[in-house]
Amino acid sequence: MKNKNTKNNQNNNPSIKILSDKILQIFSKNPTKLYNYKQIASALKISEAAQRELVRQSLIYLSQENLIKEQYQGKYKILSTKTYITGKVDVSRRGYAYVLSDESSEPVFISPRNLHNALHGDTVKIQLYASRKSRQNEGEVIQILKRARTSFAGIIERNRKFAFFMPDDLRIPYDIFIPLSNLNGARSGDKVIVSITEWNPDSKNPTGEVIRILGKPGENETEMHAIMVEFGLPYEFGNDVLKDAESIAEKIAENEIKKRRDFRNILTFTIDPEDAKDFDDAISFRILENGNTEIGVHIADVTHYVKPGSVLEEEAQERATSVYLVDRVVPMLPERLSNEICSLQPLKDKLCFSAVFEMNENAEILNEWFGKTIINSNRRFNYEEVQTIIETGDGELATEILHVHKLATGLRSARFKKGAFNFESTEVKFRLDEAGKPIGVYFKTAKESNHLIEEFMLLANRKVAQLLSKSGQKSVYRVHDEPNPEKIGNFSGFVKKFGYSIDANSSRNLSKSINSLIANVQGKPEQNVIESLAIRAMAKAEYTTENIGHYGLAFEFYTHFTSPIRRYPDMMVHRLLEKYLTKNRETDSVNYEWQCKHSSDMEQRAAQAERASVKYKQAEFLSDKIGQVFEGVISGVTDWGFFVELVENKCEGLVHIKTLLDDFYYFDEDNYCIIGKTTQRKFVLGDKVKVEVVKVNISKKQIDMELVSENQEEVNVPYRGNKKRNK
Repeated sequence: MKNKNTKNNQNNNPSIKILSDKILQIFSKNPTKLYNYKQIASALKISEAAQRELVRQSLIYLSQENLIKEQYQGKYKILSTKTYITGKVDVSRRGYAYVLSDESSEPVFISPRNLHNALHGDTVKIQLYASRKSRQNEGEVIQILKRARTSFAGIIERNRKFAFFMPDDLRIPYDIFIPLSNLNGARSGDKVIVSITEWNPDSKNPTGEVIRILGKPGENETEMHAIMVEFGLPYEFGNDVLKDAESIAEKIAENEIKKRRDFRNILTFTIDPEDAKDFDDAISFRILENGNTEIGVHIADVTHYVKPGSVLEEEAQERATSVYLVDRVVPMLPERLSNEICSLQPLKDKLCFSAVFEMNENAEILNEWFGKTIINSNRRFNYEEVQTIIETGDGELATEILHVHKLATGLRSARFKKGAFNFESTEVKFRLDEAGKPIGVYFKTAKESNHLIEEFMLLANRKVAQLLSKSGQKSVYRVHDEPNPEKIGNFSGFVKKFGYSIDANSSRNLSKSINSLIANVQGKPEQNVIESLAIRAMAKAEYTTENIGHYGLAFEFYTHFTSPIRRYPDMMVHRLLEKYLTKNRETDSVNYEWQCKHSSDMEQRAAQAERASVKYKQAEFLSDKIGQVFEGVISGVTDWGFFVELVENKCEGLVHIKTLLDDFYYFDEDNYCIIGKTTQRKFVLGDKVKVEVVKVNISKKQIDMELVSENQEEVNVPYRGNKKRNK
């Protein structure tokens, strides 16, 4: 019983846990050496008797955790796994660090003192510690293989002798020391970009240099550029790239036209958002003599202009994707190409790579053809125009549009019958004034006009993937794995709280039940929460050369072929398809799998940057609404509070747990809720609440809210026990 109590005391003693990590570092540096507690105390420069006793207890604790072994009486040796893995560092905004690796089924926890100057996103080599009985996998960074970035956006603070730089990104937990000689004109309070110039292994803080002054915090241009820097995304093209783009001739040579199938006399149109400038897909339509319909899916032939080894190619490869922020597009290719030469503008001859399908009235594919083409679009439609035609039956090219719409509906219906998921999220859009300040919010949902284009793009992508799979060579696929059963189980348990159920007995049953669930929650308070959690329960789609199919779309083969202006994987697919069609059997040196992983990574960064720009505009939109009360729905729960999405405008803010003063509240992770210890009052995902906006930090993109009492309509009282706040 004494040993058990001793162990419990050790487990609950924070001093022993902190000391244990330091001791483990000593063992890790000398994995073959034996140590007793006196040697460890000496290495740690501990001389006091009480502290030396803590060292002895720490050794016992580490031994009980199976991290070290007592080889002889009082002498210990590390139980090294001799396992080294590589992966990427993931630092949470709360300071916790993990390494995510394909070589480990679970994230590996890294103590802050064991990061050894590694930052969020860095690729590192780590040594795994022997597995503890009661803890998750843990390790130590032994080498930084690749920095994710060395430049950061943030605020300068200076005094007479020195300056410090505070990064915007909360996942970078270090201030950067800036010598006054490296300020390069920056003043205290400026938002700047800083590059790390030196980082002594023994120093907690790196040294840096200001490389660009962005402007004053809170200004639109300043913050948008800062967001791009935060996620390691370029927001400008170099002069060499722009020069290369300008050197490309827009005029199409006659000998090039002769090589291509000519669609210039066949009805062709584009359908895009009203504010779009980069038109990378068009649809052609005609009725064949046999009564069937020919639909051509025509995609901008970007690879005709962007050649392997060129400066443009290298830039596109590195960027991998266009980035769509709230108020702008940061294109993958210079506007000379994306908005002009390659863009399928109306009434202009344009070069395309096309997939052409002969279809019957039931939308069944009878014949297909793939190859290089030239088109001349008759009409540029936006989605709203086409939607009006679909709803009213009137408008320019109404007969043709309705015919294409009917075929698209058939394709869509067939896809859902095979088990495709139907996620239709509402997109929040801001109305901006000339300075970029949000003056209003509106919501966009996908309608039949969006589905019309979507279905034919999906068809072209699927058929190209099928064709490439026959080549016997490396191909690029867009894959989507089956969901993790544990995540689906947790999701099923959550929706039961709202009276819904999920059938996960088979893939087909799962997709049907989730589609039914999504349909049932439309317009209800819990809609956004359930849709968001459903998506989180799914695996992430990614690019790879190893095909496993696309679970969400219910396709055995799928790729991205239809947007080469804004996605580099589509350019790779165009080259692979051309190689297959021309029977080119030459072995190329392209590392397709590496580029797939890079493109997947850049896609995620772009999505994160887009979300950050939305959060910035949300904060800016609510900055003049402090003190106002809104209806909301709890959209996220953490150990430091819960997030509330406002019903009126979809802006999201945080109610800190410390502001709930009527009880001591704790986080129940298993049930997605915060619970009062005494009252058992619960704040659960999907709950309706009334909140007041109390603080907004535009630069940090943070919105603080406080809960308002339901019991008083006129005097807004947060949950502060009996303590009332003045009106």
